[in-house]
Amino acid sequence: MTEPRAARPGRNRSQPNLTSTLTTRLTKQIVAGKLPPRTRLPTERALMEAYGVSRTVVREAIAALRAEGLVETRQGSGAFVAAEARSRPFRIDPQGLDSIGQVLDVMELRLCVEVEAAGIAAERRSKADITRMTRINRAMAREIAKGDPASDLDFDLHAAIGAATGNLYFSSFLDFIGRIIIPRRTVLIDDHSASDLAPYLAGIHKEHEALIAAIADGDSEAARGAMRTHLVQGRERYRRLVGGDIGKG
Repeated sequence: MTEPRAARPGRNRSQPNLTSTLTTRLTKQIVAGKLPPRTRLPTERALMEAYGVSRTVVREAIAALRAEGLVETRQGSGAFVAAEARSRPFRIDPQGLDSIGQVLDVMELRLCVEVEAAGIAAERRSKADITRMTRINRAMAREIAKGDPASDLDFDLHAAIGAATGNLYFSSFLDFIGRIIIPRRTVLIDDHSASDLAPYLAGIHKEHEALIAAIADGDSEAARGAMRTHLVQGRERYRRLVGGDIGKG
């Protein structure tokens, strides 16, 4: 099995470069009017085939375009060019996350939003919400066992918690930021083998289990505490990861 590899800050990384290239190409088409306002973008599959990239690259490019205010997504319908594509709302630039400080700043922002989201989710969650969270976390465990960082599933779990609040704005905020909120998706794993990463990923999974249990119990304070612990510990794990000391929790 190929060991998972990614890049430390400041190095060239193939996937982010592909994402940036695809984002730039689609941006040029939108600005030039080749993709007029309210036009539906090609499907993920079509973009993958046209540009020879992975589904993850396509999704991250669409997320970047959304952050730029160039496209909007509609559940079940796909991505569309925004009616006012020149608008530039608040955004987090994925390219800026080459900086360790930038990543830590985003994690601090997540603390402010996701801790409260976890508490509200505990008050409002449905059985279906808990089933979804549990399913995602089990899938994540399987991927980790294979040596995969499972960053997409990590994001999916946090998105599921946002959805369990029943407040569309929590979900929209997480979706707006996109998968860049998972640090190992943007800055990571260059010189570490799958066995080196195992304690790092196992810690994440264990905290997810505690978080899901608190939400399932309807204990809002415990859920807030579990989310705070998870994100604070995640920040410290990330500091150790980029510092090359990942074997200590």
